[in-house]
Parts: sequence; C-alpha cells; structure tokens
Amino acid sequence: MATRRTSSTNELTGLVNVDVNTVGTLLQDTLVELTDLHLRGKQAHWNLAGPTFKQVHEQLDEVVDGVRAAADEVAERAVAIGYAVDGRPSTVAKSTPLSEFPAGQITVAECVELMTTALEEACGHIRERIGKLDEPDPVSQDTLIGVLATLEKFHWMFAVQRVGAAR
Repeated sequence: MATRRTSSTNELTGLVNVDVNTVGTLLQDTLVELTDLHLRGKQAHWNLAGPTFKQVHEQLDEVVDGVRAAADEVAERAVAIGYAVDGRPSTVAKSTPLSEFPAGQITVAECVELMTTALEEACGHIRERIGKLDEPDPVSQDTLIGVLATLEKFHWMFAVQRVGAAR
C-alpha cells in the first residue's frame, strides 16, 4: 500500500507546504486510472477486428504511448512531493473506478465505444481532481490539467468515429 503522510516540508526534496496525503492520494487515483487506460488500450490493440482495423490499431498505439507518458509524469510528481505511488497490477485492478474491459476479440465499433466511454469517465474523474488541487498544490493541479488535455484529445478522436458510425 502507498505511504500516506502529511508534511509541510518534504525532507527529501525540500518542497514546502505540500499536503502529501491529500495531493498524493489524488495523484495516486489518477495513476490507477491511467494505468488501467493503458492496459485496456493494449487489450483492444491485440484483439481488434473489423473494418478500419489498421487505423484504429495504430490509434490505440498512440493512446497507449500518450497515457503511459502521462502516468509516468503523474507518478513522478507524486514521488517528488514525497508520496510513494502504487502501480502494481493488483492495486490497479482493485482500485480503478472504470468498468472492466471485456476479454477476447472486439470489433472496431465496440472498441470505439469502449474507449470513448472509458476516456470520458477518466476525463470526468481527473477534472474533479483538478478542482480539488487548486489550494493544496497548484503544481500538481497543472500536471493534471496537462494530462486532461491529452485525454480529452484522445476522447475526441474516438468520439468522432462513434458519431460518424451512427450516421
């Protein structure tokens, strides 16, 4: 389990006035969702079938790379303030608020729907966390704002395919 403490000064880095428990927990929750998004992106990537396979297959690689980079940034911010993150698969599996991704082969249309929904949920959760970080740590808030911009771009790129398929 992640170490949780509150400190006005991080002994290791010298950061002052960061509520490690509050900020770290919000960053940890984000790390869990980003790790889940990365894993579901790979699951979809490996099991995708149907029209526009290649396009969506490559799009999933972009999402996976972007989400992994965002997860690394969030984890490193948490560690910088003195919070020990927990990215173990068991922690992610039991802590993610996202619904379970299906096993086995999925169609392109199913993939687009599943990824759009998961990204939308994650964006909503991160937006809530951003609102909670204004006072305790604007630097961590800024980190999550950047993550949100990335995820909203990925969401948009999937959502427009869903809308296009409905026409």
